[in-house]
Amino acid sequence: MDFTLSDERRMLQDSLSRYLADHLDHDRRRKTLASDAPYDADLFKGLADLGTLAALFPEEAGGFGGKGPDLALVFKTLGRAGTLEPFLPAALAAPLLTDHADLVEQVIAGESIVTLAHTEPDARYDLADVTLSAKPTLTGTKTNVLYGAQATHLIVSARETGDRLDPEGISLFLVPTDAPGLTITPLTNVDGTASAQVTFTDTPAETRLGEPGKGHALLETATAHAILALSAETLGAMEAAKDLTLAYLQERQQFGRPIGTFQALQHRLADMLTEIEQARSAVLNLAGHLDAPRDIRERHVSATKNLVGRVAALVAEEAVQMHGGIGMTQEYELSHHARRLVMADHLFGDVDHHLERFIHLSGG
Repeated sequence: MDFTLSDERRMLQDSLSRYLADHLDHDRRRKTLASDAPYDADLFKGLADLGTLAALFPEEAGGFGGKGPDLALVFKTLGRAGTLEPFLPAALAAPLLTDHADLVEQVIAGESIVTLAHTEPDARYDLADVTLSAKPTLTGTKTNVLYGAQATHLIVSARETGDRLDPEGISLFLVPTDAPGLTITPLTNVDGTASAQVTFTDTPAETRLGEPGKGHALLETATAHAILALSAETLGAMEAAKDLTLAYLQERQQFGRPIGTFQALQHRLADMLTEIEQARSAVLNLAGHLDAPRDIRERHVSATKNLVGRVAALVAEEAVQMHGGIGMTQEYELSHHARRLVMADHLFGDVDHHLERFIHLSGG
């Protein structure tokens, strides 16, 4: 498997890194969070104009990317910078909007936000756990809808036939957020990203995505893209936390010398670097298997999500402990990355869920 970046991807990575270095720092991020704004709209539009969203969609849908390496490159760069902007919903929506060119064009331009409304209050992480009804209108509640209050459209999973936990009978519907019967309650996650609870009361289900009752396979595909994006973003946050920790160990003086010269801290840092490299390999491996047959792809999805979640928790804990109390103060950049690292495990299935799922997919 060749992990060498093409010239086009290298150019995108360089331009995206430069733009973020010039336009985003911890003070700007803190001001956004303090303003209660869900994200920095000017930064989001600037990144969209740069082609960041277009890199998440395939050429046939109006973008210029959409492959595993494209997602890994974009989201690792965004994660390293600690962005709050709504790029993850686009990664979720990209595999589902191939027949909606006009809407994709608006998403790529940063003018529309399409997000997935799937998780329900009494559900865990099983994608087949859907009770919201589409018989014939949408009735029920979805929670933890990423940027749901800012979205222009929702992709809603709903059950047309079958019982709860039955993969058959689930359909996906594209619903504008100004549709009748929608009640959207804004929420904020612990890392500062926006979320929402959405209640549907006899909401029209007019635009179905895919075949009736065959939405589970589409959900798996979209979630695979999202887990790759989230894992790459988490890897970027790990790299940022590592760099901050290394700089702190070199600068912080104790007993007349940098604390980074103490052997105990050197061993802890070395262990952290080793774990980050394992996470990097897992992300690259998933990127290379994103278009593989379903069973192969899904094994890599769960293996990567389990490993990245475990390493993210370790990196957050070690980085904060090696910093001491300053590591969790709002004024210091590490606090933001640490929260993102902890939160990442709770999106799209935690380490325990994906360990069980990997064993099941492997025939265990």
